[in-house]
Amino acid sequence: MSVQERKERERAGRERLIVATARELAEQQGWDAVTTRRLAERIEYSQPVLYSHFRGKREIIGAVAREGAAEMAAALRAAASAADGPRARVTALARAYLDFAERNPAVYDAMFQLDGGLAFAKEDTPEPLKDAFAALLENLGEVAGDGVHPGLFTEVFWAALHGLATLTRAGRLPPGDTERRVELLLDRLAMI
Repeated sequence: MSVQERKERERAGRERLIVATARELAEQQGWDAVTTRRLAERIEYSQPVLYSHFRGKREIIGAVAREGAAEMAAALRAAASAADGPRARVTALARAYLDFAERNPAVYDAMFQLDGGLAFAKEDTPEPLKDAFAALLENLGEVAGDGVHPGLFTEVFWAALHGLATLTRAGRLPPGDTERRVELLLDRLAMI
């Protein structure tokens, strides 16, 4: 292995460490606790080293969002592939989405609530974000209905799931009725 390859591997390892530490700190104490000073202390590198990877907290949030989107896409695909039939697949998608949001609140915030400097629904949208949407679209197209564009249907379904996740987490909806909400969503929106 050349010196250059070793340096690149070490750099990639530091970057993974920064992102993992930011996620851990955000999940434990919230995003307000994630500062470059605190991250530098936790990873035992100087702030200039941290800044050599990320220009600031915004870019770190973006990196966490990209990583979270890839994880969400994998979870959605795994859930859908384990289900049999359209209704079961859509139910599995909804549950997987809501479970991901509940289990990873800081990552979910990085993906959808905080400014990570990422473009959504544009040509320059990062691939992991496109892929997370595609993981929904792949399974919702078959239930969109006649004359309904599958992408548009997926956007509305995603918006409904996001609303359920966000409102439940904020304590605006009683947590015990999640399953009934998913069933109602499927019955009325997806009509399957």
